[in-house]
Amino acid sequence: MSEQTPPRRAAAQRAEQGRRAPHGWPHAVVAVLAPLVVMAVVAALGLWAAGATDLPGGAFPSVVAAVVVMAVGGSVGLSGDAGMIAETNAGLSVLPLSVSLAGALILAAGFLRPLRHRAVADAKELAGWAGRIAVLWVLVLVGLGLLARHRFAIGLGDGPADEIGDLLDSSPKVGFETDVPLTLLFGLLWLAGVLALALLVSRGAPLPARLLRFQESVRPAAFAMVVLLLSYVALGIVIGLVVAVTRGHATETFAVVLLGLPNLVWLAFTLGLGASWEGRVDGPFGLPMPQVLDDVLRTPDISTLSLHTLADHDGRVWWLLVVAALLVLGAAFLMAVRSPARMRLWQHAAHMAVALALTVLAVCLLAGVSAHYGLSLLGIGDLGGGLSGLVRLRPQLGRALILAVAWGLVTGFLGGLLARRVHRRGEVENDHV
Repeated sequence: MSEQTPPRRAAAQRAEQGRRAPHGWPHAVVAVLAPLVVMAVVAALGLWAAGATDLPGGAFPSVVAAVVVMAVGGSVGLSGDAGMIAETNAGLSVLPLSVSLAGALILAAGFLRPLRHRAVADAKELAGWAGRIAVLWVLVLVGLGLLARHRFAIGLGDGPADEIGDLLDSSPKVGFETDVPLTLLFGLLWLAGVLALALLVSRGAPLPARLLRFQESVRPAAFAMVVLLLSYVALGIVIGLVVAVTRGHATETFAVVLLGLPNLVWLAFTLGLGASWEGRVDGPFGLPMPQVLDDVLRTPDISTLSLHTLADHDGRVWWLLVVAALLVLGAAFLMAVRSPARMRLWQHAAHMAVALALTVLAVCLLAGVSAHYGLSLLGIGDLGGGLSGLVRLRPQLGRALILAVAWGLVTGFLGGLLARRVHRRGEVENDHV
């Protein structure tokens, strides 16, 4: 065999470099810093719209860092102090999913970019690339944890309560700080989940040879579920813009969109499937718009949030059922179209049932809310004239998963039927139900 000429050798080297996309430390720095900047910007804009720039003591940068920490699954603890004979108690457990989603999309794109145009990648290569990102991610989490801490006083308003507080040195002070070890643990789990999901969703991302046999069944379903969730977010953005333009309160609406839009629209997704949530709202704090959520949950006892209870206040909520039916069926059709043509209808139904159940499980685990604040002086609660508050919202998980499986089986079957008329990859075989 004759030796390659220099031009051919150079072309071969360029082709080899194209196949071996770079993913060293400089690329890892960009892959980590880009989502961090995006999350910080989204959080800052959302907090600005919510009026957080008015917090005392220059707390705004620390609050932005705290929101980013919570967005990646980190733990931010609240603490209170109201002098020698008074006490405060506070707790917060909520994910600002708008910030989480923005960071996850940018992080996934940065992780996949050096791997594009590849068919196969060995496990060692993928582990090394993910490991570089993880090391830098740990440093980012530590830095955010050190920044996300602040302490400031809360006034009790004009009146006897404020005078008593000053006299007894019991004016409430509230602070927050990051639990760094827990933040590192959950932050790394969040990172691992995003990177794994990116590999599952992207058709062009390489997989180790041993996992290639699973891509035909897993990737179409994973991609369809991501499209389903993003479709709800896109629809929520449109509705939010319409509300901001037509009904006023634009800054409050933008605050919800930039901080917690997925929390609301994915909650609506599960309600549209027939799932139920339970919770309670008490005090001056409450759930963000729409108002009907607050109306249903503001009761002395735990209330159930479902299509039926919401319809008692606003009959338009039945549209959630229609939207869920259309979007879930569309996701099932998309999954079937991206699947090989040889796949049978019962396989489409099974894949959709599993995928939708896992998606609903993830939404139920991520979209819950738990927040409370209270002030007590000499054993008398709610001294602040309404400062104490409680917001809780938790899913009825068993019912939600059963309904998700049922919806998945039906829509998966129908999606497979609809996809029969569409040209797909793979050989066409006689399909037996």
